[in-house]
Amino acid sequence: MSTDAASARTILPAAPAAVALTRRHWLARSSAGFGMTALAGLLAGAAGRPEAAAAAVSAAAPRARRVIFLFMSGGVSQVDSFDPKPLLAARAGQPLPGRIERTQFNNVGQLMPSPWEFRPRGQCGTEISELFPEIARHADKLAVVRSMTAKFSEHAQGNLFLHTGFPFLGSPSAGAWAVYGLGRESEELPGYVVLKSGDAGIPHGGVACFGNGFLPSDTGASLLACDADPAVKDIRPWEPPGPQRRRLDYVAALNRRFGATAAAADAIEAAIRTHETAFRMQAAVPALADIADESAATRAAYGLDCPEPKQAAFARQCLLARRLVERGVRFVELSCLAYNIGGGNGANPWDHHGEIRKGHEQMARQVDRPIAALLADLADRGLLDETLVVWAGEFGRTPFSQGGSGRDHDPYGFSVWLAGGGVKGGTVLGSTDEFGYRAVEDVVTLYDLWATVLHCLGIDHENLTFRHGGRDMRLTDVHGHVMHKILA
Repeated sequence: MSTDAASARTILPAAPAAVALTRRHWLARSSAGFGMTALAGLLAGAAGRPEAAAAAVSAAAPRARRVIFLFMSGGVSQVDSFDPKPLLAARAGQPLPGRIERTQFNNVGQLMPSPWEFRPRGQCGTEISELFPEIARHADKLAVVRSMTAKFSEHAQGNLFLHTGFPFLGSPSAGAWAVYGLGRESEELPGYVVLKSGDAGIPHGGVACFGNGFLPSDTGASLLACDADPAVKDIRPWEPPGPQRRRLDYVAALNRRFGATAAAADAIEAAIRTHETAFRMQAAVPALADIADESAATRAAYGLDCPEPKQAAFARQCLLARRLVERGVRFVELSCLAYNIGGGNGANPWDHHGEIRKGHEQMARQVDRPIAALLADLADRGLLDETLVVWAGEFGRTPFSQGGSGRDHDPYGFSVWLAGGGVKGGTVLGSTDEFGYRAVEDVVTLYDLWATVLHCLGIDHENLTFRHGGRDMRLTDVHGHVMHKILA
């Protein structure tokens, strides 16, 4: 008898009999979560959005359905990219006047001008440096925020704060909140995917940056290595679909029986949904990762065949990001690859405490063309209007030098940009002081960034809560205002 035939005849124990659902059982399950409604929602395509999250949907119509987060881990220098400061050239070699906050290494040098020229771009005239010549071609799509601030100047705390709104482990990431609030569109793929390629590392702060925290487990990110085979470990089935389906149904029956008497029934339902998604991913992930159907023109636009391997690796992430949002994935995050220059290592590739000219130039070359191609491709396919693209790091960098050739961390005023669904392209919000050190006009925070992202998704950030530890927790904590000036 063949192995397949033997597997097909695998006999499982009889499924457990249903437990009589007493009034006490029903109250326990209803008070703890949404119970079997979640599983029914998944099978019906609604992806089981809990009632508490559904109540957070704003009265305003959503402008975006999905998010692509271009995470620039390590901290891009605002004065070398999106925030021109000509006074740095005029005062080069002089100390920064006024009070200087303690930096990460407290090695404060003199004012250092940018080696990259800024000039007006597009119809809007937004000044962008030659560090990003391809992204600059899309200036009319971008809403550049030059007055972003963060609370932390250390990478692990900064990354956790950027992703979760809190500087320590255990809180859900923004992607998990988006999935919790809106549910999943796709039944075959997770709602939140983090892409990696080549030797891209996990940022300081660890995988908790992508975690579900206290939210249901199926809201957390799945990591996908888009140039590996397989892209997800153990994604290839080891038995035929029939026996596997029966095995999964049997485990689900056991879980449902336990859930009928458990206080935390929502966690059990999340596990059932996770198992169902994993089963369907066995077919969906290989099809997603197989880019043979992409045209030669598309491959060339992204730079997939670029001789520089890290640029080609990041280009594949950008292409798969488009393929993921096409398939209804709610939140996609990308990861940069490091060149180990001036402190910019695997976990924090943009972190150039030294040799910033060489390091930033390499990093920008890696991401510039693929990101520009992603923006163009989304627009050409009619996806940009319903996809919000967010470009950000955990903080910026100082206008004064560190060690003569690098820049230290600066959370007091830095630049991020947004494009796509709900965003008014060609706009600039806020400003830093004349040296680019502190935000001074229309000062905003990372809480405001996520409040704005959720608003574009049709969610009121103040109403998207989860009861945990006796408190209604939020992505934006007790802070956050929508940045209406950059919205269409």
